[in-house]
Amino acid sequence: MGRLLIYLGILFIVAGLVTIALGRMGVPLGHLPGDITYRGKNVSVFAPIGTSILLSVLLSLLLYVIARLLR
Repeated sequence: MGRLLIYLGILFIVAGLVTIALGRMGVPLGHLPGDITYRGKNVSVFAPIGTSILLSVLLSLLLYVIARLLR
């Protein structure tokens, strides 16, 4: 259980660093077409649908390539 938590922590750190690096390179994660933002008087709602679809496609392709290489 301890190793799993360490690996998950490392994964989160790497994901955070990649997100920061992409933001500095000008990739507008969170501001893509399809991302819904609503700001009312007392409420703010953000639904990153476009970003979620893009990340899903990229991760699916990455995992597909890794699975093909490990066969």
